[in-house]
Amino acid sequence: MMIDAGLQLGGATTPRTRLAAIWLIAGALVCAVAVGLRAVLPFNVDVSWLLIVCERVLDGQRLYLDILEINPPMAGAVNIIAVVLGRLLGLRAELMTLVLVFGLIAGSMAVTWQLLHNSRIPGRVAAAPLAVCAIALLGILPMYDFGQREHLALLFLLPALAVLIRRADGEIIPPGVVVIAGISAAITMCFKPYFAFGVGTAVIAAATNARQWRIVFAPENWIASALVVAYALWVYVAFPAYFTVIYPVASDVYRLLTSSWLALALGGATTLWLVAVFATLLLQSRRSADPALVVLLASSLGFAMSYFVQSRGYNYHAYPMVALALMAFGYAVATIDRARQHGPRLQVGSSVAAVALLVSACFWFKASVDVRALQDAVVKLGLQRPKIIMLGGAATIAHPLVRNVGGVWVSRQEALSIREIVRRARLERTIDAATSARFDAYLAAERNGLVDDIRKMPPDVVLIDEREADWSAWAQADPELAQLLKPYALVQTIDGIDILKRMP
Repeated sequence: MMIDAGLQLGGATTPRTRLAAIWLIAGALVCAVAVGLRAVLPFNVDVSWLLIVCERVLDGQRLYLDILEINPPMAGAVNIIAVVLGRLLGLRAELMTLVLVFGLIAGSMAVTWQLLHNSRIPGRVAAAPLAVCAIALLGILPMYDFGQREHLALLFLLPALAVLIRRADGEIIPPGVVVIAGISAAITMCFKPYFAFGVGTAVIAAATNARQWRIVFAPENWIASALVVAYALWVYVAFPAYFTVIYPVASDVYRLLTSSWLALALGGATTLWLVAVFATLLLQSRRSADPALVVLLASSLGFAMSYFVQSRGYNYHAYPMVALALMAFGYAVATIDRARQHGPRLQVGSSVAAVALLVSACFWFKASVDVRALQDAVVKLGLQRPKIIMLGGAATIAHPLVRNVGGVWVSRQEALSIREIVRRARLERTIDAATSARFDAYLAAERNGLVDDIRKMPPDVVLIDEREADWSAWAQADPELAQLLKPYALVQTIDGIDILKRMP
């Protein structure tokens, strides 16, 4: 973001220049923390898997046939750019992914601020603290979920929200800005259809605040809708297997991965979101409605709806709703009138509360699985580019372990998740005969794919997850799998994960 520091070259230092210098240093420290976290936190499991998907697609494999991924193609769009650049420059795709995401953060903030800079909004806000707040929320808050679809979707959405803030303020939007807003909102919704809640609630809020219902039918909304429809048609034509192979499994099996709405409502993410929303409303209660707060809170509400509709309770699903609520709170703090009675004390107290909420949210989003001991054990096997497969339903074990040891993932799928989901479902609920028959067909396809993958590329290392289900017994009960595993011997067991090595 551009910050009017008010620096006076060659002149005496003023309180304003000192304050600008303090915020500049704060911004640099926040950026340093954001970059430093990438060296400390493990690389995200889903992003790591998508890099494998993209590499295989570039090598000629067919998405949804030769390699199975549950998400539509948009999920790997940013990652395929990272893979291409990494190959051209001779750098790891992980590093290029981080560079691209940080570049996207900077670009999103720059475009968003430029769109707001040409409006009446800057006159109401302290730009420097808001910039530092935005860097923290976009660069630090994602923690382990850095680069996840929700993180990227919010980065792409911010310019559209800036335009909606201007719409809510009753401004007329230039044609070029309309196109930017339409593309911004479209990209966000292409990541997941659920994200339409986050866009739609913001549009309705802007129309309500401006008392102009034609905003609902503003040209950028038509552009966004047309682009989303075009994307859906492209997926249908270019990837028919997504609808014939993947979607039936997603509809029948992956929908079982749900938490109750009560559990979601009592969870940490919802608590953080509610505290941030109520704190923002409390600060705003004695002032007239600010269009920026109206749009940010409305979009946050829409993403909360998306979180509950998906009903899985994954941490990264909650990121947009929490980040936007904290962004609204930061904006409310930045716009406190210090000239009023108790203004300075209110701003200090609110700033402390905002930092406390941010820290709490960071601890929530840092949750990950520590597989360093397992990773070190695989390295000690002394294999060059080991081919690795895993018998287990948890993707968090093998990824990004395989990439960190310089290995090759043998399987066509991220994990044997169908068997794990169906196993749990059959323990927890009654399943009718027709559905059970479909499950059996999916299980057979998953098992046959595993056997085919092992035959085509015999792995050097087999990891077997014995923590919650007896995958060894399952494999040994299958004559074909048992035969394929005969050349392997148990080397070590770490935290319930058996490490088997192929013997000469």
